[in-house]
Amino acid sequence: MTVLEVLQSSTDYFKKREIESPRLNAEHLLAFALKRKRIELYLEFERVLTESELVPLRNLVRRRGQGEPLQHLLGTVEFAGQVFVCDKRALVPRPETEQLVEKIADCRLRNAACRILDVGTGSGVIALSLAAKFPDARITATDVSEEALSLARENAARLGLTDRVEFFRSDLLPDVDHAYDLIVANLPYIADGDRASLSREVAHDPGRALFGGERGDEIIRKLIEAAPSRMAPGGLLALELGLGQADALAALMLGKNYHDIKSERDYAGVIRFLFGRYG
Repeated sequence: MTVLEVLQSSTDYFKKREIESPRLNAEHLLAFALKRKRIELYLEFERVLTESELVPLRNLVRRRGQGEPLQHLLGTVEFAGQVFVCDKRALVPRPETEQLVEKIADCRLRNAACRILDVGTGSGVIALSLAAKFPDARITATDVSEEALSLARENAARLGLTDRVEFFRSDLLPDVDHAYDLIVANLPYIADGDRASLSREVAHDPGRALFGGERGDEIIRKLIEAAPSRMAPGGLLALELGLGQADALAALMLGKNYHDIKSERDYAGVIRFLFGRYG
């Protein structure tokens, strides 16, 4: 089979398996198997592949067709202009979270050497992306999962940011010192009862990173209540939320004396982010 024929057959297979963006998935996996850049495939459409080249590709295509995330198969994900290691130790970073980083970069922080805390850092994409955008900031990142923290540290070393971001284990804020100018969090926000409705891809993420309790927003509520004790005067709390959670959480922030509270939509038009200042 030629490169083009393999791409076409893989794309057809993914369509039958209801894989989103089937052609793009096929190109990524073939490029990965051949150790090529994706654009280079277009220069080799007529090249006939050997059996030794096809064997690993078949395995990758089968696993993707069963719903294993593309990012897990490739072992990396691009986020905010940088490449991160990505595997089952933490949540696969989503475009919405990348948008959260962009919105934070546009916010007014107190000074260039501000303190930033990323709660529930997972693979470290938020903290490490903010380290790139705020080169003078002092950044701390926490997670309850030691496996996630090991992945985050691996990403920090890969990007040369080990000295810029401190990672340690904490369940929200009990083990956190200092007062922060920015606390950012993409915490679990899916309701426990929605487990069966998840896509095959999302189901490969760690459950601890997905499910926030019976309603879904319980962990976020705990952070909203606890954050003022760790915020500098006028500090900003930036949150990623689940569908339909913004109004109730904004009301909670108002009741806890936050100000300048605002919600914002993601690329799909869903109210996904909530911002508020304290003190």
